[in-house]
Amino acid sequence: MKICVFGAGAIGGYMGVKLAQAGADVSLVARGPHLAAMQANGLKLIEEGGEETSVSVTASDNPADLGPQDYVIVTLKAHSVPGVVDKMQPLIGDNTTIVSGVNGVPWWYFHKIGTDLEGTRLESVDPGNAQWDGFGPDRVLGCVVYPAAEVIEPGVIKHIEGNRFSLGEPDGSKSERAMALSKALGAAGLKAPVRPRLRDEIWVKLWGNLSFNPISALTHATLDVLCTDPGTRAVARGMMVEAQEIAEKLGVKFPIDVERRIDGGAAVGAHRTSMLQDLDQGRPMEIDALVGSVQELGRVTNTPTPTIDTVLALIQLRGRTAGLYG
Repeated sequence: MKICVFGAGAIGGYMGVKLAQAGADVSLVARGPHLAAMQANGLKLIEEGGEETSVSVTASDNPADLGPQDYVIVTLKAHSVPGVVDKMQPLIGDNTTIVSGVNGVPWWYFHKIGTDLEGTRLESVDPGNAQWDGFGPDRVLGCVVYPAAEVIEPGVIKHIEGNRFSLGEPDGSKSERAMALSKALGAAGLKAPVRPRLRDEIWVKLWGNLSFNPISALTHATLDVLCTDPGTRAVARGMMVEAQEIAEKLGVKFPIDVERRIDGGAAVGAHRTSMLQDLDQGRPMEIDALVGSVQELGRVTNTPTPTIDTVLALIQLRGRTAGLYG
């Protein structure tokens, strides 16, 4: 089984180290100083408990060096994927599975959904149908990423917490390809359950990303603050309630309520969301997949989204004035 992790930053690098340690045939696609460090010295992982390990890895910025794979696990930011679909083609053979480990509403969301919205495309996450046409939705295996990690210096990944990568077929089946990847990730010490209702998990995670990320980038508040301040908590709640109405129209079942989800965010503590980190570090902000996509789904389901619309307008302007969006 050949596995390529495309976008071997924090999460992709963490997964790559664990797979390499387990003896998997894994390769990594990265770029810049991080790639150079991996090629020169291997990839180092600092585990949650402080244990350090280093592994030699096959890494390149040119997918043509790596050839066709059984699985390509995409761990880029959502806005980066459409622009590299053509570059990824050398990795894709007749039986390659694309594992979409990307935050937000996935581009394949309406593939095999089993409703009259079957085949609906989402311009906010897949402009011009780049992924739908370039990968093909039948190749996709969904993945909800739970670990937190960061690249603390080129070639060095710090694992903060979590080791679960939930997998799911768009049609909810326990396919042979899903079970085989689950087994490979499990052998690497990662939890990879195959879920029959992965979209439910997508929305529970999206609840937080939709609200906490833009609010934190607008206020520069950490999760513990924005989830307990009465004003920002109310804004987050309003966004989540609107999102829940959309999701339930699409058949999603939420295992927890809004208040518990916000309390869960508060319990994380003084964490700076990924969008706030991107703003601070001058990196493109992941606005469309996390917020714009939910607004688009509101239009698809004829659901008003006044709170989401307001926050989206503010964070889009913040991103544009910083030169990090649009």
